[in-house]
Amino acid sequence: MSQPATYLDRILAAHRAADAADVRSVDELVAAAETAAPTRGWRAALVDSVASGRLGVIAEVKRRSPSKGPLAPDLDPGELALSYLSGGAAALSVLTDVEFFGGSVADLAAVRAAVPLPVLRKDFTVGERDVCDARLMGADAVLLIAAALNDGELRRCADLARHLELDVLVEVHDEPELERAIAAGADLIGVNQRDLVTFAVDTERAVRMAPLMPKGVVRVAESGVGGPGDARLLADAGYHAVLVGESLVTSADPAAALDALRVPVAPSEA
Repeated sequence: MSQPATYLDRILAAHRAADAADVRSVDELVAAAETAAPTRGWRAALVDSVASGRLGVIAEVKRRSPSKGPLAPDLDPGELALSYLSGGAAALSVLTDVEFFGGSVADLAAVRAAVPLPVLRKDFTVGERDVCDARLMGADAVLLIAAALNDGELRRCADLARHLELDVLVEVHDEPELERAIAAGADLIGVNQRDLVTFAVDTERAVRMAPLMPKGVVRVAESGVGGPGDARLLADAGYHAVLVGESLVTSADPAAALDALRVPVAPSEA
């Protein structure tokens, strides 16, 4: 008897089907992306936050979750981005997946137009067209999930993103994936505390993996950050930044909730 499809299985199946049906020329997309406006430096913004003595907060525009359903389906992305800016966000993340997260390219465009902060396209990248699309829609960084890509795909997408001057956040969930990320040349690694198979949060995952990252890697903890206590724990473990969505979009005062996460850290170079 076969195992039921996980959240990740279903999401990846949908994205890979869309990519397989996409007949656009990769070469033409690359050529168009090479002429896009300069990026804003997503990784550099996190480094600057640490250098100033505060944990970097990557604030996310997130309407819904596959496991929890609607979170803030009627949010105004531009207004929320302004709240994040006033709260001291180092950088932003915007969900562009429509089917599973209720996001859109329009959300990313609205955020980028509203504030000067650099923006990550948060989506399930499965191929080179996705990387080009991120650059063309105005993103400053792209997410590559190690669990969603084989070694060849991970390296090809990372190399193309760097060619297009996009920062690359490689997301990992365990030690073997971390080794793959490092082998692909990642200098910006996110440890997702949420298991993409069950979507349960493992609060010890990020703490366990932080010491394994080599010098020169900007370390990001993702998911399960609910308040200053979580932020403090992750900062003490050696993370330069946290990526936070759910607790911010559901807060009555996102700016204040975000500012509370900017816990002091020893100024250093990431």
